[in-house]
Amino acid sequence: MARTQGSRAEITGPLLRDEARRLFARQGYAAVSMRQIAAAVGVQAGALYAYTPDKQALLHDLLESHMRDLLSAWVDTPDADPLARLERFVRFHIGFSLDHPDAVFLSYMELRNLSPENHARIAELRGRYEASLDAIIRAGVATGAMQVEDAKVATLALIAMLTGVTNWYREGGRLDRDRITDIYWGLARGAVGAH
Repeated sequence: MARTQGSRAEITGPLLRDEARRLFARQGYAAVSMRQIAAAVGVQAGALYAYTPDKQALLHDLLESHMRDLLSAWVDTPDADPLARLERFVRFHIGFSLDHPDAVFLSYMELRNLSPENHARIAELRGRYEASLDAIIRAGVATGAMQVEDAKVATLALIAMLTGVTNWYREGGRLDRDRITDIYWGLARGAVGAH
């Protein structure tokens, strides 16, 4: 029997991805078996292979879909003022990250578990996203609105700082999302030497 009686492919496929993402984020990719994922989904382990060839392909799919969603959601405005562009990036990145904390965690912590070919694919997508922020910083330096010693290092440092919010922020805490985002915007301005 491939699926639990009453299960449907259009439900099982997305549920498989959601449960795998949750389990990988909570326990780590290496510690999670396909059997655990199947149990969480409510199907037999063999049924998972109708949706993914193996656990490696599943991890790659989760990371790739996250990066594609991120790239699709982010829209830069190259003709705008560099500081306005940077503020939009900061606010976007924090909001997207807080809306997808498990996917963000996997993108940073489980990248090491990808095969070399899969790693190269995800690195290319990450590079495209990083290039967008790099372009903003370079434009800011060119106009004199920002002062950084190395745009690439500043790009990577800012992304790491912004993404780090998912490690500690909890809804209902002392500061709401808007206040946290305002604080991070101030930190980002300082990090690029903005006036």
